[in-house]
Amino acid sequence: MGNAKRYIRSLALGHLIYPESLASGGGLPLESGRVHYVDGDLTPTGTGRTWGAAFNTIAGAISEASAGDVLRIATLTMSSGAADPSSYEENLTIPAAKGSLSLIGTYRGKTQGGLPQLKDGATTTQEIIRVRAPGCVISDLGFNGAGNTGGGVLLDESGSGNTAFGTTIQGCHFKNCNGSTSTDVKTGGAIMWSAVGGAWQARIADNVFYKNTGDVVLKGTTSSRPQDVVIEDNTFSGPAGSVDANLYLAGGSGMNGVTIKRNDFPAVDLPALGSGTVLLYIDAASCTGLLAGNTFATIVDTLGSEKTFGATGSGGIIPTTMRMANNWGEATANTYTGQIHRT
Repeated sequence: MGNAKRYIRSLALGHLIYPESLASGGGLPLESGRVHYVDGDLTPTGTGRTWGAAFNTIAGAISEASAGDVLRIATLTMSSGAADPSSYEENLTIPAAKGSLSLIGTYRGKTQGGLPQLKDGATTTQEIIRVRAPGCVISDLGFNGAGNTGGGVLLDESGSGNTAFGTTIQGCHFKNCNGSTSTDVKTGGAIMWSAVGGAWQARIADNVFYKNTGDVVLKGTTSSRPQDVVIEDNTFSGPAGSVDANLYLAGGSGMNGVTIKRNDFPAVDLPALGSGTVLLYIDAASCTGLLAGNTFATIVDTLGSEKTFGATGSGGIIPTTMRMANNWGEATANTYTGQIHRT
């Protein structure tokens, strides 16, 4: 594009675009809200108005923010020879009054080390981020659940006044996330709905998951079944020995309208976590919706060690209330197709 002054007349006349009017990451718009900057390397904490005066905790920025604001979160400096990124060690809650809040990291690639990393704070049994407000965005952040039994991100509609509908989680990296029982996906994982369910209109897109007991987990539906949920363009967890189930959507009465499309499931031959409880790529029992355009690291024809997909599938439980189209695995010979069909 070149110099913006050539295209925006007000800039040529000397007007300025101030940083608080901008938000980058995921193509996300900023309406009338304010940008708050977070950089954990700074001491003491600042007012959050600029990078040079940033908050040094994410919790401090959330406390200061209003509904509709944007938090821009810097990657922490890593020491020479570091084997793990420096982390924001915090347990965070987006409260009900702060809807449409966006948490956006600085992006250097969708990898551990390329994104600002969050690990557990003082409460190791609590999820890293609890969302209790509608319309929020979590983008370009890393989550490391090592040492934690609360999981990564919880969409939490339990309690009076809490709603988490319209949440978008995109461009993130999730690693080592599990629930209260590290071998049972039903107790938690990287992205979770609480036991009450709800949190309709969620979008989980373009994330990388690695070595999580579960990647997306529905714990229950005592309040309502999640509806209009889209799970697309993700790379789910492997290797097989670290995973109980990539998608456990069977809690309570399942999801009423879920689209699972263009995802990769790289756990070779099937999730195989020792003492695992579910051991499937997907458990979508009782769900309605569509499974389309996904790839699975497993053999799917009868000449090999076939994994099946259907109401009682050995690779994935997909009830007849969901449809399957254009999903693929490996065929055992060149003369056979690897397309997955209901069995």
